[in-house]
Amino acid sequence: MDARLLSDAATAATAAGDTAWLLAASALVLLMAPGLAFFYGGMVRAKSVLNMMMMVFGAIAVVTVVWVLVGYSIAFGDDMGLGLFGDPTQYLGLKGLLEAEPGAPYPQILFALFQGLFAVITVALIAGAIADRTRFGTWLVFCAVWTVLVYAPVAHWIFDLSDGDHVGGWMVNRLGALDFAGGTAVEINSGAAGLAAALVLGQRLGFGRDPMKPHNLTLVMIGAGLLWFGWFGFNAGSALGANHLAAVAFVNTMLAGCTGLLAWLGVERWRDGHATSFGAASGVVSGLVAITPACGHVTPVGALAIGLVAGAVCAGAVGLKYHFKYDDSLDVVGVHLVGGLVGTILIGLLASSDVTSVDGLFYGGGADQLGKQLVAAGATLLYSFAATAAIVAVLDRTIGFRVDPDHETQGVDLVIHAEAAYDLHALSGTRPHLGGHGSS
Repeated sequence: MDARLLSDAATAATAAGDTAWLLAASALVLLMAPGLAFFYGGMVRAKSVLNMMMMVFGAIAVVTVVWVLVGYSIAFGDDMGLGLFGDPTQYLGLKGLLEAEPGAPYPQILFALFQGLFAVITVALIAGAIADRTRFGTWLVFCAVWTVLVYAPVAHWIFDLSDGDHVGGWMVNRLGALDFAGGTAVEINSGAAGLAAALVLGQRLGFGRDPMKPHNLTLVMIGAGLLWFGWFGFNAGSALGANHLAAVAFVNTMLAGCTGLLAWLGVERWRDGHATSFGAASGVVSGLVAITPACGHVTPVGALAIGLVAGAVCAGAVGLKYHFKYDDSLDVVGVHLVGGLVGTILIGLLASSDVTSVDGLFYGGGADQLGKQLVAAGATLLYSFAATAAIVAVLDRTIGFRVDPDHETQGVDLVIHAEAAYDLHALSGTRPHLGGHGSS
């Protein structure tokens, strides 16, 4: 066979393999959202579990539609100046992505959806910070507005690489910050947004006084397992191909989840005398959060260290809400903001040229990359916090974001959705009072 034909066949086979992996990775990232619904649903009180799950499923629908219409174009369209925003009209409704591009490693329309699922999980994470007290209809509006004004611009900053005539975002191209799969755009972004939203909406009734323990730890463990499984698509999928880098990211993701779990349990055992299932689930997630930006930039030993640090630090950080009196219902700040900061900053110490393009401080690369990581983390935190606080405040003052106190006491499942997660009255033949329907 002609050598050129052999080369073309090999290229086509590689492209088919890369496309197949990106399809599978996209499905795995989507699975993270129902996994998060289980995880969060088990963490809230029984009277709010359906609402919590609905907030996640609502985010899937709203964010995906908004992403297709305009979000992808803002994130990955040609930069409009200063590296802050992409052209919102360039890929409006994914126009221009229907035709196959000759020689492309995967269809760009598939890449667009893969990235859109990152937006979905980022927005859904914020729901955990304001659980038990929000209007569902206003939450859906928030999902749309936040995707356009916060997530898409930050994704442009860190994910949109300049290529040929295409000019991307400032953080990855001008600053040179490293973020393999979303420590800034996903983790720090959602954590800072969760903190802002929790502060603006205020504490739940009885916060710091009434017990607000997870109502179903079985759901929490199921959710953590699904998140861990889906995270392989999140991280290894960001290699955008079935290749060696994807394998490294896959291995590092597994390792950091393990050491995150062990570190959290170690802190619990030392502090409280018990290693709990809730701590195990939280430790896994903290390790996965921290390795997300670093999985394609560190060695397996570096991944073990990142998970260990994240598990220990996040286990301590979740208690800060009681000290500073902010009601982050499901520890979005303590796990995702703090874990995202840990992973993003530790790239500057643990990045290795055996895996990526630079060496961190511990590998002889100096402090230059560490400084870049600090700037990226700080800029994302400040922008997300300020923009989210403004969005939540405007929505609360116009259409109302927080439910009425009486409805919050009764439970948002019954008031908003006219449903109960558990039919506790079946044996007696009675039905729960459904209450009003006007707080959605």
